[in-house]
Amino acid sequence: MAEGLNRVLVMGNLGADPELRFTQGGTAVLNMRIAVTESYLDRDQQRTERTEWVNAVVWGARAEGLKKVLSKGSRLLVEGRLQTSSYDDRDGNKRYKTEVVANNVVLCGGGKGGGQRGAAQAQDEPQGGGYGYGGGAGQGDDDIPF
Repeated sequence: MAEGLNRVLVMGNLGADPELRFTQGGTAVLNMRIAVTESYLDRDQQRTERTEWVNAVVWGARAEGLKKVLSKGSRLLVEGRLQTSSYDDRDGNKRYKTEVVANNVVLCGGGKGGGQRGAAQAQDEPQGGGYGYGGGAGQGDDDIPF
């Protein structure tokens, strides 16, 4: 069986301040909502913009560090992999969410907060055969209260 490639690059601005939480095991999880806007010419040759909202997550010590420097409007580049998970909502309906599990976050400047702090880079190497952050967290832990 051939192996695939699951790699995503997203550049945009944070639509809200990132949210830092901790798993029951004490691992930090940073959730970010990124607005990715592209412009194109429509049929009438008018410049049009379209915004996609992308959810991204950072695990471990990187999550705690990034929480200190990121805020709504920060411009950043996120590299990672797509991961889809499911959960049951309050009414018992099965819901799905797809997010970018980040292994590299680069502050690009511009926007609120990003330019004031200069360029910074946060990277993690693959651990245990996957992109994890600290002790294998992020590999489908069921104790994350999303």
